[in-house]
Amino acid sequence: MRTKPSTVQADLEIAREKWGPLTPEMLSSLASLIKEHQLSVSHGDLLLLNRGWYVTHAGLLRLARRKHCTGIRVSPVDKFCDPSSQRWAFKGTVYRSKQCRGFVGYGDADPSNVSPLVRGAEMRVAETRAVNRALRKAYGIGICSVEEIGRIPSPTEKFPPQNANGNGNGNGTGPKVRDRLCQIIRQHQLDPELVKAYAVDFCGTKTLRDATREQVENFVQSLADWAEKDRNALVCQLNSYLGQKEGAA
Repeated sequence: MRTKPSTVQADLEIAREKWGPLTPEMLSSLASLIKEHQLSVSHGDLLLLNRGWYVTHAGLLRLARRKHCTGIRVSPVDKFCDPSSQRWAFKGTVYRSKQCRGFVGYGDADPSNVSPLVRGAEMRVAETRAVNRALRKAYGIGICSVEEIGRIPSPTEKFPPQNANGNGNGNGTGPKVRDRLCQIIRQHQLDPELVKAYAVDFCGTKTLRDATREQVENFVQSLADWAEKDRNALVCQLNSYLGQKEGAA
């Protein structure tokens, strides 16, 4: 069963509202994902990160329910697990029907490949990644899931550019970092100058050039989470920097 054209168009409009102007290629690939797999932007099944589409864990589970998935089995892969260093690996198996022999996917996680926000939860991240990979195989989802990303690139609009060896003034921020922040600013209609002032305060440095890459990544991830949970409160926080903006002008 395919998604109705009217539903596809409505979801494309929601995507434009969330992420701003999208290229014809991006809209075409999004429309294909919606039509073929009945994924929904409005329900949070898909996300746009660094100009690429990603499916979410919730979206994959909804897809499995629609397809009447019989069951999902998850078990640790002991020889790749080391609890003392928070290193975990899981095997996920998805059964599309009672007769299905199972579609298998593996997922791993350790402190080096998860977001700082989920440090300490590596075991659960590894389990989710295993389930996601198995679900994607079972239902033919070619795009990666958000939860499988090691770290979402995250920094800000007026950050120093990369030089030839990939570093910018020592802190290593680059185009992907700026793209992530620009996406957040566009999506939630935030004032770039106020975001920059908040970033400096958040990182505890005199300028953004003095911030480390990890400080900047933590800031952008925090900004994204706050914007999703309570944009009004975030805007109030940003407005507290209006005096700095006017002084700079």
